Amino acid sequence: MGKHYPIGIQSFEELRKGGYYYADKTELIYRLVKTGKYYFLSRPRRFGKSLLISTLEAYFLGRKELFQGLAMEQLEKDWTAYPVLHLDLNSQKYDTPESLERILDKNLKKWEAEYEIEPQIPSLSLRFVDVIERAAKAAGRNVVVLVDEYDKPLLQTIGKPDLQDDFRATLKAFYGVLKSCDASIRFALLTGVTKFSKVSVFSDLNNLADISMDHRYASICGITEQELLTDFKEDIAQLGEANGMTYEEAQQTLKQWYDGYHFGAECPDMYNPFSLLNTFAQMRFGSYWFDTGMPTFLVETLKHTHYDLHRLTQEQTTSDVLGGIGSMDENPIPLLYQSGYLTIKGYDKRFGLYRLGFPNEEVEKGFISFLLPYYAKVGKSESIFQISLFVRDVESGDIDSFMQRLQSFFADTPYELVRDLELHYQNVLFIVFKLLGFYTHAEYHTSKGRIDLTIQTDRYIYVMEFKLDGTAEEALRQIEEKHYAQPFLSDNRQLYKVGVNFSAQARNIEKWVVN
Repeated sequence: MGKHYPIGIQSFEELRKGGYYYADKTELIYRLVKTGKYYFLSRPRRFGKSLLISTLEAYFLGRKELFQGLAMEQLEKDWTAYPVLHLDLNSQKYDTPESLERILDKNLKKWEAEYEIEPQIPSLSLRFVDVIERAAKAAGRNVVVLVDEYDKPLLQTIGKPDLQDDFRATLKAFYGVLKSCDASIRFALLTGVTKFSKVSVFSDLNNLADISMDHRYASICGITEQELLTDFKEDIAQLGEANGMTYEEAQQTLKQWYDGYHFGAECPDMYNPFSLLNTFAQMRFGSYWFDTGMPTFLVETLKHTHYDLHRLTQEQTTSDVLGGIGSMDENPIPLLYQSGYLTIKGYDKRFGLYRLGFPNEEVEKGFISFLLPYYAKVGKSESIFQISLFVRDVESGDIDSFMQRLQSFFADTPYELVRDLELHYQNVLFIVFKLLGFYTHAEYHTSKGRIDLTIQTDRYIYVMEFKLDGTAEEALRQIEEKHYAQPFLSDNRQLYKVGVNFSAQARNIEKWVVN
């Protein structure tokens, strides 16, 4: 019957007993538990963080039978069982101050019942102290604390500063227990999507080692290219056969769609495990990870910070910025990186600068499509349909229809955008032309007050110049004077030169001329 793909399975015990595929990360886990005590790991959603937590839980409970045939079986000789406190903040809606207190109280009550503790104090953090100390005393061994999705309450309250401040204060006190109870703790790991380093959640936890960009643990979540080619050779062949591809074509398409994540300067190529396993299970390519939901607050953050979307393809920053989320009113890049929409594409060792970009086509295409309704007059369900009409226009040589359609995207531009009108029109054009580029060959460049663009199809070449508050004739003249069309003069395809002017007063495309 082939492999059993563990889609949606986050329990290590269920995975092992059910005979599901497991990329053996236990050698890295062994190194983790033997060389340190307190850790923090950030990875995008659905990248295997919960499975990692579950695997550590099984290890610290001494479940040797679950590790049969894995690297850990040979590495570990003692298999000591420790008391484990596993806190999962993922499956909860945090919309009131009481919602976080309820889930913490629920977990504390479960642990208190297990260790026969009668809570004498109302404080959540002090009850946590009591649980840790009593569990260690009862077992005669120190306690293991595993926190899955520590930041979920904070992520759900982005844009709600009062509620987030309330959650932050609660979590700061609760997680701070890990430091005050050091004498009773054997090991602790907190995982999440983001690291809110500049908003004090971790201010009392300076003993946490952040391994999010540590090259030694870069592949502890996700699937490496080596694991793909070793463990999924037959699966790739079957995928190719099911989609009319050769083995090499199927392998290359997997790489193009799901590879490309790098969590540090020396990180190997990492594939998104959720998308990869879904592709093999269904034997078709799809936007599996992206379709599980993109937070709207990411787009709102981009708009609120007046972010130039063109920078998404050429962003550079430092490890300090990538490592923590401070004020998102100023910089959305750490959030985009830590949540997996941007990743590391290069590193300049001399200056300590990381070059960022989209990890792969699944993320890039999904992200840009998702942006369109937030910037242009397009319904949320119509993005790809509208782009398909653009593609048909350029493929049929219908410039007027193309330009009229583009005009409609700028209709009813809100008056409050007039101050940033140039940025707004450049962002809309970036989205449209980026999406066109998935179906045709499109190249564009931006500078103050203008954009030049080239679109190539099988039959036509369009060389276009966009101006802001100039004239369409000036734009066309610039194409001639700058010789933008020269590389295509000997091409057999029909060449169109198009000058376009965007009017700030009309808040739309005012005129275009074609030569």
